[in-house]
Amino acid sequence: MKHRLLLVLAAASLAACGGRTQAVTPPRPIDETGTNPPPPLPDRAIPAATTTAKTTAPAPLITTRALPDTSAKTALKLALDSAADALVLDSLAKLQLSATLPDVPIDHAIWDLNVASFAEQPRVKYYLDYFTGRAHDRFQVWLQRMGRFEDFIRAEFAARKLPGDFVYLALIESGFSPEAVSKAYAVGMWQFMLGTGRGYGLRVDSWLDERRDPLKATTAAAHYLDDLTQKFGSHYLAAAAYNTGAGRVERSLGRLNLPSTADTDSTNVGDAAFFSLADTRMIYDETKNYVPQLIAAAILAKEPNKYGFDAPSDITPFSRDSVMVEGGTGLDLIARLADTTIEAMHELNPHLLRMITPPGELYPVRVPTGSVDKIATAYYSMAPEQRHAITVHQVRSGETVASIAKHYAVSADLIRSANRVARAKSVPVGTVLYLPMATTLVSAVLREPDPPRTLRVTTRTITVKGGESVAAVARRAGVSSIALRSANGLSANAVLHAGQKLVVRRSTIVTGGASSAAPKGKRAAPAPVDPSTQVRTHVVKAGETLYVIAKKFNVKPAMLISLNGLDKQGTVKAGQTLKIPHG
Repeated sequence: MKHRLLLVLAAASLAACGGRTQAVTPPRPIDETGTNPPPPLPDRAIPAATTTAKTTAPAPLITTRALPDTSAKTALKLALDSAADALVLDSLAKLQLSATLPDVPIDHAIWDLNVASFAEQPRVKYYLDYFTGRAHDRFQVWLQRMGRFEDFIRAEFAARKLPGDFVYLALIESGFSPEAVSKAYAVGMWQFMLGTGRGYGLRVDSWLDERRDPLKATTAAAHYLDDLTQKFGSHYLAAAAYNTGAGRVERSLGRLNLPSTADTDSTNVGDAAFFSLADTRMIYDETKNYVPQLIAAAILAKEPNKYGFDAPSDITPFSRDSVMVEGGTGLDLIARLADTTIEAMHELNPHLLRMITPPGELYPVRVPTGSVDKIATAYYSMAPEQRHAITVHQVRSGETVASIAKHYAVSADLIRSANRVARAKSVPVGTVLYLPMATTLVSAVLREPDPPRTLRVTTRTITVKGGESVAAVARRAGVSSIALRSANGLSANAVLHAGQKLVVRRSTIVTGGASSAAPKGKRAAPAPVDPSTQVRTHVVKAGETLYVIAKKFNVKPAMLISLNGLDKQGTVKAGQTLKIPHG
């Protein structure tokens, strides 16, 4: 963790110079047990350890993307804030219980989760001590952030008849940071894996990652938690399944012959079942600690003053206002029309990966509260060519990146940066390129990101041979001893016997594909079609309108308008050749 902080500071310096950076080193496959424990945090010491839990999934890290009007001082502040988040979130996974833990005074607070029945659980008391002690300052920051999002999150949960106090899951998942990215490539405030996010309707492509959108991701999280609550009949089992997957929880309950469906007589029965599971080796230690973290967070956040925290103040609620704009519109233009900064617009739209709306379609841009009419009027009074931060070019025979760059008076390197396909030695005829035009967005922001990644965990069994130790089996299986012990609930001095079956877990990074964690019974939403992949042409016939053509080819009129540089009415003439994306 110490080297991570140094890298964060270096990243801040690069961001200030206009480069797109991350506040952390690029994620890599993780040891399933979390073999890089964080150092102790500075403040008050925690009780002496009698047992140490291992983690099976990493805590979130926070990315810091370069912003055009971000000063070096601002970039450094953002990077330090991200590093502080990562330090505490990483440390959440390391639980150390002792014989003496503080009392939990809960007198009159009202929760819609069953907090009171489990407040005296040792793990809950540990996290109360942790949050009020060495993690106090960071928890205070998270409480302040929460105030910006809490109202609409509770409203979303209420609409599905879920407890509003599920809001605290975002606190322990990401510290309410929409741009949190974990080592396992879970993204956003609600830490969705790629496949699960897509399965719940979140779009992820080279222009958008709606896992970062606080509003859309909250809707998806509420839907997911609703499904899990109906499946298990328990809020705490639903939370555990949110953390580790429904299949693992269901299999573990089956082995214990505990309630696993919504036909239980009482939600409390299912909630108690979670703590029965936590006393076994059937679920990962991270999941055993997850619900206690939620309960502790609920106790503290409900009455912050009582536990030494300041209640959030001077909170500006996250804006839910938006303006529908054309594809290829930059946030720099909307910031100018709203009389605000690009930083402010990026904070409202962290899901726009290149700070530009996806080409070829209308897309809503979130704007400061009360500014919709002002922005919409100014935006649609502009000439169409003035609205776009990029232009679309279809490669013709004989053209090269260099010749296209010369024709449009832009940098060839900028074209290659904005289009991965243009980095090849030659670009096929018919390829659609997106060319950044006059804009105040820095080139690093316009770069086409790498395909989204996810972490896939595979398991297999291995049979112990006579005389083999844990270390010997781990070497033969190609994993660490710690990972092998964690996967099988083995103690540090465990003795194996010939013929014993052990589980071997391995993690691999998958690029672009759907995660195996997609919810059962939910078909993952297909990735949106990128118009740069294939384009055909159509010659307009007499009497045809743009809308007739759009319907014929099953594409959106706005996509045809953007791709062909038409006026906003979509005026076309007989004999005109239109580019038609494959839908």
